[in-house]
Amino acid sequence: MPTSSQLDLTFAALADPTRRAILARLAQGDATVNELVEPFAMSQPAISKHLKVLEAAGLVSRRQEAQRRPVHIEGLPLADAVGWLETYRKFWEQSYNRLDGLLAELQSLTPKSDRKN
Repeated sequence: MPTSSQLDLTFAALADPTRRAILARLAQGDATVNELVEPFAMSQPAISKHLKVLEAAGLVSRRQEAQRRPVHIEGLPLADAVGWLETYRKFWEQSYNRLDGLLAELQSLTPKSDRKN
């Protein structure tokens, strides 16, 4: 189970649309900072700041390949966030199932002539 501070970092990083777009691009494959700058109307330093936030959250990593330093998406923090959200999805699903059961029970008690369609 991820720590609360790790989830905080992950969700804070994902709160920004530019960072989500960077992750979407990296899901297609590793890229250099210059390659990540291309689709955005931002400077290289601005993209680098976004990458630092993503790195601090553990969502991306960089490695040295000769003269290149490609950025790589890291899946574990995303999987942890999905796992955390999944518990709440299950809660709401169970709540809706109970509500469906209650509505079905109420409908069975109401004469058909009194029901509105």
